[in-house]
Amino acid sequence: MRKLAALRANYHSRLGSRLVRLSKKEDVTYPNFADGGSRTSIEIARRISAALRFEPTAERIDGQTIGNLFEILTCEFIADAFSALTHLRPGRWDYRTAQTTISRFAQYQHLSTLVSLVKTDSNLAAALGHGYIVTPDIVIIRQPVTENEVNNHEKLIEPDEPIARLTQFRAANQSESPACAFLHASISRKWTIRSDRSQNTRTEALNLIRNRKGPLPHIVAVTADPLPMRIASLALGTGDLDCVYHGWGSRFPADMHGWVS
Repeated sequence: MRKLAALRANYHSRLGSRLVRLSKKEDVTYPNFADGGSRTSIEIARRISAALRFEPTAERIDGQTIGNLFEILTCEFIADAFSALTHLRPGRWDYRTAQTTISRFAQYQHLSTLVSLVKTDSNLAAALGHGYIVTPDIVIIRQPVTENEVNNHEKLIEPDEPIARLTQFRAANQSESPACAFLHASISRKWTIRSDRSQNTRTEALNLIRNRKGPLPHIVAVTADPLPMRIASLALGTGDLDCVYHGWGSRFPADMHGWVS
């Protein structure tokens, strides 16, 4: 098994052992990432569990704990996989789940002024609300380049030359110390999907698109929900999200002909 396949298998194994439990509704027992009111959801979840050889117990685990662990394990998988690809995407990268507000990043730094104004003006706060400040579940961050990195292979620029003086990607152009990093990707994690959660993800994506001053970060969602219709509520649309990843990957059943909701 090659490295990326091994990393994904380990990710699935950790999700199964730490998050997947058996839930019960009336006389029906099913994996806790299924919707107990949908036969299709239950059947798909059972097939996924069987394919991944999960052995879930009935030990209870609350929703907040599941969400937090799903976030942490997903971030660790992303960090491990992304780190293996540095020859394809060089740079200084960081991966966080610390609920980092977007105003800390170069493309959204201007929003920090708006945050300060809202804190002191209740009328402005009521008019704007708080939707413009997105706090992603998981972020991939890229640090701006230093002069040494720019001139690593050959001397491309001198500090006093009027070249590339406006780009924030060059740390020397930023007045802050340390320089603001760039938000490379904003990742929303959804253990399961409901209609309101789907809308929240799209709203966050639109705010990331509209409020930037700089390159648009990749906007991604990750879910473990087994129901195709709910996955489609995120995956299909007008391009607010770059992509929607399913936590179970290739273990999602391919043949769903004849299944009934």
